[in-house]
Amino acid sequence: MLVVMGTAGAGKTVVGTALANALAIPFVEGDSFHPQANVEKMASGTPLTDDDRQPWLTALAAQLRAARAADSGIVLSCSALKRRYRDTLRDGDPMVRFIFLRGTPSLLRERLDARTGHYMPPSLLASQFAVLEPPDADEHAWTVDVTTTPEAIVANLVERLRTADSAASQ
Repeated sequence: MLVVMGTAGAGKTVVGTALANALAIPFVEGDSFHPQANVEKMASGTPLTDDDRQPWLTALAAQLRAARAADSGIVLSCSALKRRYRDTLRDGDPMVRFIFLRGTPSLLRERLDARTGHYMPPSLLASQFAVLEPPDADEHAWTVDVTTTPEAIVANLVERLRTADSAASQ
């Protein structure tokens, strides 16, 4: 199980979809699990609270749990901004691998300003960076710089996964 995480504009959907395709496993768009109240709140420019996020994170953990029970992998997109959010996701699968897409606020703001058709306004990016807790070393996450192309990011991730799988089977 893989969770592609990061702030808005990092490329979670683009990278997650391409990674899932490369691995021939399903992609689950985490944003589609937000309750309508969360979507409306974000669309109005109001940041979500921890209480707003909890039912969403619980639903995403259930997706990980179901995939684990079915012994099928998934790639899930989720901001997973705080460690406690990632802990909730780990309740669904303790072995989940987080892939943190890291970019500078200025780069991600530029991407958000160019994005169309998404309910989250660029003005909320600062609130995401304000609460962001990058994964600690004990979380065994992979941090990826998003200044390269999605294709290069996915190729690197696929190679890292193959190397990790090879080392685990020895």
